Amino acid sequence: MTHRRIIIGDVHGHYDSLITLLDAVAPTSDDMVYFLGDLIDRGPKSAQVVEFVKQNSYPCLLGNHEQMLLEILNNGDIDSQALQAWLYSGGRSTLNSYGKNGISSEHIEWMRTLPTYLDLGDTWLVHAGVDPRMPIEKQTSNQFCWIRDEFHRMPKPYFSDKLIITGHTITFTLPGVLPGKIAQGQGWLDIETGAYHPKSGWMTALDITNDVVYQINVFRGQLRQLPLEEATVQIKPSLVFQRRSILN
Repeated sequence: MTHRRIIIGDVHGHYDSLITLLDAVAPTSDDMVYFLGDLIDRGPKSAQVVEFVKQNSYPCLLGNHEQMLLEILNNGDIDSQALQAWLYSGGRSTLNSYGKNGISSEHIEWMRTLPTYLDLGDTWLVHAGVDPRMPIEKQTSNQFCWIRDEFHRMPKPYFSDKLIITGHTITFTLPGVLPGKIAQGQGWLDIETGAYHPKSGWMTALDITNDVVYQINVFRGQLRQLPLEEATVQIKPSLVFQRRSILN
């Protein structure tokens, strides 16, 4: 039996749906489960999501939402400007999920250890993407956690031997992609299908070993499983400038 590699897109605090999705995927102890970051913000149970991923020792990337939270605590002092940006981006829901005792210091320290990418050999995981104009060793969390259009417009794959899998950019903001669909470009797949967003609600898990997509709709509770090919829409790099702007 082939051990599976399962990649989970942005969860954004939707703990109950995540658990239901993983029940459908049914990973064994031999399977590897990876998270692409943005565990927190917007949804109601960010604290529970972080605790679940941490306690299970699932490999997880630093997302831009975790990075925003960490920047608030820069040098041990509260950065008020960073705090306002984070609260505006869904941080209030995260604060509420931790209750009166505030955000767990253990969770903060765990977030500080999160890598910005994971190289799995033939697959390369990163939250947002890479800058095609720069070598990997020159890039920082600014690129890995935040980049959008420059990455999606790449006319050729960044790696000749690796598929890049990302979250971060909700796929329906890319041209020709309907809510819930996975976007595919030159050497990359984007599996951030917008669990928190009312136009979508889909959270995605990708079994990259068997090319199977598992999804749950956060709002309707609907589960579905389909072949990766059926779930994917090809993106033309020249059309990415038409990407509809949306906060995520």
